[in-house]
Amino acid sequence: MKEKTGGFFGEFKQFIARGNVMDMAVGVIIGGAFSAITTSLINDIIMPLLGILTGSISFAELSVTVGGAVITYGNFVQAILNFLVMAFVVFCLVKAMNSFHKKKEEAPAEPAPEPEPSNEEKLLAEIRDLLKESGK
Repeated sequence: MKEKTGGFFGEFKQFIARGNVMDMAVGVIIGGAFSAITTSLINDIIMPLLGILTGSISFAELSVTVGGAVITYGNFVQAILNFLVMAFVVFCLVKAMNSFHKKKEEAPAEPAPEPEPSNEEKLLAEIRDLLKESGK
């Protein structure tokens, strides 16, 4: 007969307690905050500048009516721009991290300290020095 190891909730507790799950949770939370920053960058800085060029304040206002349906393709364009800016920023972050790690790997290792000479080596060096002094 197989012994039960805590059941469904025990396994769930074990799953949640793993370190990589906690790391993922932190990543999701920071990703949400990062998304808010990039959304603000697009909505508050990039879109008004693009609006000057297009004569529109926001792409969200762009739409076309086909029959009785209103197709707001401006929202789609804005979502694409959000994605491109987010992808560009993530690319730059990954590139910077890879560069940092590459420099760290390429840094020359500190030379190992000279090992302490053994007793035999010390004795031989002493004999050598005595022979030099005696002129032989």
